[in-house]
Amino acid sequence: MTQTATDPIEVLVERLARPHASGGTVIERSVILAEGANAAPILKWITDHDGIPDSTVASARGGGLHGSRLQPAKPAAPARRYVLPARAFLPRPAARDAAEE
Repeated sequence: MTQTATDPIEVLVERLARPHASGGTVIERSVILAEGANAAPILKWITDHDGIPDSTVASARGGGLHGSRLQPAKPAAPARRYVLPARAFLPRPAARDAAEE
């Protein structure tokens, strides 16, 4: 964890996050929902820190070249996980004093 993390939601997100192949971190939607009342603030924190929803699923075997004609398109599913960039947990630079400028 970062030593300067004082935001309780950031601490929670950091605890729930797991390494991702992209070099960033990933949090499963089910883990976020399991946090109950903290789910909405967690999703807001993820969005504010450039997290992106990922709803990719393994592709099923198609019906060949024209398989899409045989089966109607499925509606978009909710995100199964959220991927955060590697910089999400880096400390943000402190605001400069007006006197320094």
